[in-house]
Amino acid sequence: VDKKFKYNWDSARQTELKVGAYHFFSYDSEGSTQADNFINAVPKADDMLPPVVDIEFYGDKDKNPPEAEAVQRELTAMLEKLEAHYGIKPVIYATGKSYSLYIADSYTEYDIWIRNVYTKPTLSDNRDWTIWQYSHKAKLQGYSGTEKFIDMNVFNGTLDEFLLWSDGIK
Repeated sequence: VDKKFKYNWDSARQTELKVGAYHFFSYDSEGSTQADNFINAVPKADDMLPPVVDIEFYGDKDKNPPEAEAVQRELTAMLEKLEAHYGIKPVIYATGKSYSLYIADSYTEYDIWIRNVYTKPTLSDNRDWTIWQYSHKAKLQGYSGTEKFIDMNVFNGTLDEFLLWSDGIK
């Protein structure tokens, strides 16, 4: 858990921003345990964005990807537990490679947040993405954090569609 999570969560909720949280999925622990960690850190709020589960590679996992069946078993356990607790389907965030290996042709009822910083994404199973991370090296006027660059993302729809989606109406 980010040491500043509670402060950032509470501060952001005092603004007009839509607020949510994400979890960096671990291939090395049970999905149920990871869901418990998220639930213990992220308060339930009626107006929160859906929880996000980030599926990407770390350490040697890019060169030695875990077996799809094992990943999907733990991911499913996590997604189901988060949905039961928060009452809204989580969003799956993935890189192109993790999407192809673990998500494509599965999890069709979940919104996809795809990372592709080179081209506009086309998902391998021909479904639409909901959010696209198109940059990881942006600079934003007014941002003064310790990181030199920030990620930039876009919703696949209009502002009105985003507001409906972010309120849990799909």
